[in-house]
Amino acid sequence: MHGHDHGHRPRTPEAERSRRWFMNKALLAGGVAAVATMTGCSSNSSGTAASASYGAPGGGMPSGMPSGGPGGGAGGMGPGASEVKYADFVGVTTDGKVVDDLYSIHSTDVSTDKVVQAAQAFLDGLTSKERKASVFDVDDDEWLKWSNVDGYERQGARMGDLTEKQRNLGYALLGAALSADGLTRSRNIMKLNGYLGEYSGGGKETLTEGAYFFTFMGTPSTTEPWGFQYEGHHLAINYFVLGDQVVMTPTFMGSEPTSATYNGEKITLFRTETRAGLKLLRSLTAAQRKKVVSSETKAGDNFKAGAGEDNAQIAYQGLAAKDWTEAQRNNLLDLVRVYVGNLDDGHAEVKMTEVEKHLDDTYFSWIGEMEDSSAFYYRVHGPVVLIEYDAQSPIAYETQNRNPSQHHIHTIIRTPNGGDYGVDLLKLHLENDH
Repeated sequence: MHGHDHGHRPRTPEAERSRRWFMNKALLAGGVAAVATMTGCSSNSSGTAASASYGAPGGGMPSGMPSGGPGGGAGGMGPGASEVKYADFVGVTTDGKVVDDLYSIHSTDVSTDKVVQAAQAFLDGLTSKERKASVFDVDDDEWLKWSNVDGYERQGARMGDLTEKQRNLGYALLGAALSADGLTRSRNIMKLNGYLGEYSGGGKETLTEGAYFFTFMGTPSTTEPWGFQYEGHHLAINYFVLGDQVVMTPTFMGSEPTSATYNGEKITLFRTETRAGLKLLRSLTAAQRKKVVSSETKAGDNFKAGAGEDNAQIAYQGLAAKDWTEAQRNNLLDLVRVYVGNLDDGHAEVKMTEVEKHLDDTYFSWIGEMEDSSAFYYRVHGPVVLIEYDAQSPIAYETQNRNPSQHHIHTIIRTPNGGDYGVDLLKLHLENDH
């Protein structure tokens, strides 16, 4: 045993990988801290920290490495560590001013009974201790405390700690809340997170299929406002319900790698998001493309509206769809539908109708090349929808080359102007009903 304590043994491939993983993380952590120091931690540097915060203390360290580092600041716990408080939430705007009267309380005629029942069944299946740790007030700051980072400290019921029966009730809730595509994407993100842990030899606690957490805000109800959050590395779903209205933003989906074989299953993510973006860009004329494609060079991370950026001010960029041909407009709607379509089908259609109403004022912008395999960034941004897709630099997978690639993709969809987390609907509900 003595020799083992001093590490006198040939390095296994796993140990070698886990050492490489730790070196990469340490290197990136140093880089992020340096960037934060240089830029005085502007909102942009938090974007940088976002993709690099695997390097954070408490990130997916190989077992035996120190973990549970400080949250926020140069500790580099990344996005979510500097979240906005619920009471200070404004939402994403172009200039700090919310556009009024975009949302209203109304009946959608799409039932939420199934998701209410599934949420109740999941909560009933928890022990009283688990339930107590997972339930918050409907307007709790917990809503805004999500992160896409692996080592971020999360609240709620952890899937990997539940019994199989409890876990299946959790998947049934996701199945009721999401479309079939949305559920498959979510499960595949979790599986590729498990793959990354095996590949890298790191993050025994966080780089697993089980490191995903449910929290509930309010009590599942068909009349009173409530919601749930499901989050972990590269996945954060916020699901707010009021009557038969649903808001499923912000929803963050990402992965590194985006394609691998895990437990004998070949999984590929973000192919649809990649192709729909390219299809839209290629359908534009050369003159239109000149306005859409930015002169910026693609960075390792171009993300603007990630975790902790709930009040981000993002100016419109690129070209609005106002004078586009019908075919081009349809390509834009098809692109939006890929993201909105993670929501259960009925409520996704309700949202698409809302997006279509504001299509003239919805902008499309692009950074990077436009080959099938190019690393690029695009943004769809209008009064009621914001979507980002970003092919980023590698952090833990195939890191020989630091250039951004489709091996590491982050995406998000938000409801600008106060709509995220159903905040605007909750305010209207409280004004009208109380």
